[in-house]
Amino acid sequence: MLTTELSAEARNFGWMLNNFVEETSGVLYTVGVSVDGILMAASDGLDQANAEQLAAIVSGMTSLALGADRCFNAHGVEQIIVEFGGGYLFVTAMGTTSCLGVLTDKACEIGLVAYEMTLLVGRAGPCLTPEVVAELKNLLGA
Repeated sequence: MLTTELSAEARNFGWMLNNFVEETSGVLYTVGVSVDGILMAASDGLDQANAEQLAAIVSGMTSLALGADRCFNAHGVEQIIVEFGGGYLFVTAMGTTSCLGVLTDKACEIGLVAYEMTLLVGRAGPCLTPEVVAELKNLLGA
């Protein structure tokens, strides 16, 4: 499927991911992942294989966190943050249809990244209807 064949909502979602990377200091890459673990979109600079691998990691971490939440009745998962020697991986839900994974460098301001992610989710989440999610999944993931 060509980009020009995408709906305006699907094109806008890709633009929002790229804009988030460009405008948020320390952010290297971001991916949108459907609740069933399929890559929907990735920011520029992340090749397909790495984007799919990051989507699988985000999906697995989300599943583990949701399992822990159920086990300990922790009242829902809001955000997952993993600290690496060279950076961070943030994961947060985008409504009920998908989640957002963000990889940063170590010098990022984690509070700022989390805040900007919240703004991005607020803008992108309502656009991710089941129809748009299916369209994005068919483009990249399936």
